Amino acid sequence: MTDPTSAFELMKSTQAAAPIADAQSRMAQLDALEAALMEYEDALVTAMSADFSHRSVHECRILDITTSLSDIRTNRKHLKRWMRVRRVKTPLQFKPARSEIRPQPLGVVGVIAPWNFPVYLALAPMAAALAAGNRVMIKPSELSPRTSDVLATMISATFPADVATVITGGADVAAAFSALPFDHLLFTGSTAVGRKVAQAAARNLTPVTLELGGKSPVILMPSADLDRAARRIAWGKTTNAGQVCVGPDYVLVPRKKMEMAADAILGAMMRLYPKGTASDDYSAIISERHLARLHAMRDEAKERGAQILSNEPTAPIAGARKFAPIVVLDPPLDTAMMREEIFGPILPLIPYDTPEQALAFVAARDHPLALYVFAEEKDEQDLWLDRSISGGVAVNDTVIHVSVDTLPFGGVGASGMGAYHGQAGFETFSHMKPVLRQARWNGMFVTEPPFKGWKARALKALRKVL
Repeated sequence: MTDPTSAFELMKSTQAAAPIADAQSRMAQLDALEAALMEYEDALVTAMSADFSHRSVHECRILDITTSLSDIRTNRKHLKRWMRVRRVKTPLQFKPARSEIRPQPLGVVGVIAPWNFPVYLALAPMAAALAAGNRVMIKPSELSPRTSDVLATMISATFPADVATVITGGADVAAAFSALPFDHLLFTGSTAVGRKVAQAAARNLTPVTLELGGKSPVILMPSADLDRAARRIAWGKTTNAGQVCVGPDYVLVPRKKMEMAADAILGAMMRLYPKGTASDDYSAIISERHLARLHAMRDEAKERGAQILSNEPTAPIAGARKFAPIVVLDPPLDTAMMREEIFGPILPLIPYDTPEQALAFVAARDHPLALYVFAEEKDEQDLWLDRSISGGVAVNDTVIHVSVDTLPFGGVGASGMGAYHGQAGFETFSHMKPVLRQARWNGMFVTEPPFKGWKARALKALRKVL
């Protein structure tokens, strides 16, 4: 195992000697990362499935490999344009000076990646950081050790240790990693751990991007196409067995449509997985601890009188860490599934009587990482776009907005800070250095004392034209 402090010091010293990477070297690094990912694809897919005890091969390829390739290629395609010096307007009082912004690398970037998308959430920020000209250290999750080992092998075989490296290990290594004085640190994970990471980074004044989670709501508005909504909600909730930071956490449903919505969502789940949890396309839960947490949530709601609906028996499945998808009708709001992020295939349905009531319900809670509104009428869509606060929004769909490279991805409040993806990622991992170029002949002498006579009159007159 590589010592994180030694790895960091090597990168820092090398970066100090060559602080600015040119476009050609950055493109070469992105080319190498893409080639490595394609070479190690099968090994990564096998490792991911083993870490989960079973993870759909198709989900591994689509959600981790294809998305990573897309990010790498997006960064490479637009890199030269993003690197250009950007001319900006100079205010009248400073003319004829010229103003510009020069993107420059920050230095050494740290990436703490989670287990739920262990390849994508390590390599997507890595691609953005390399595109911005940085050196990158990655700390993957100890809950996906096989995938972490393959990543470490892949990166060490592809890049010099002073350009990119993977640091494996448990919580103690993660704590040491987050305490390093990075030039920028990106963390993806839970809000609770995110607070610890932010505190550790603050000791070094390290800027952070925190991609957290929370309870991302779905709102079925009166004009929603129920069949269309049910299909996309079911997909968003059961993909990766619900272990998705932007997965639908609960659904607000017009009271009169509760039973219809439940039936439609369960029907959509059955069409997605005709064999239920026995389907090869249905993934397992990452660990016994997480599986036990989901069972405890379900059992608590049932004991408190909530109705539990499922397409198959919800008892533990022998020999597998799989949890059958369930719909829970109107669970008490003080139960764990309504207080905590679910991060699994449990979908509470909460009734509302008016859109104002639904708005108030969401506003009374932490700002979510994502919000999903299903409505055919534009006025109903705009109600949520105009009057709710969330990291991102998808209208008449779930989850997929995260993969749209032209949109920044990030949270707000308890769901995170900062953003990346596409150009937003390049700028997050760059110092956008402001530069003013003063002309030889300029009027700045007016600002030099003493301020008497015509100078005083000129400064007073200037205020009227600014």
